[in-house]
Amino acid sequence: MDIQFGKGTTEYGPGVEINLTGSEVATAISAYLVAHGIHISGARTITVNGELCKEGWVYVDPSAFIVANGIKWEGRGPNRKENYNEKRI
Repeated sequence: MDIQFGKGTTEYGPGVEINLTGSEVATAISAYLVAHGIHISGARTITVNGELCKEGWVYVDPSAFIVANGIKWEGRGPNRKENYNEKRI
């Protein structure tokens, strides 16, 4: 898993990108199923749109943030000081 600031050029910031390997995407799908009460015992194959997933990508909007390994990643970017909500009227 690779986390970095996005390449967005919005007024509010670049956002955050989370890049996942195919195995990480499959693990996320499996965890989603467990969270919804579906438990699979034994071998399984998880595909996305009928094919094995090679990679995945999550984009987090500039108005949001993530916390990974105790580090907060603001979608506004590393150098933005102003508060997103202060810009709204």
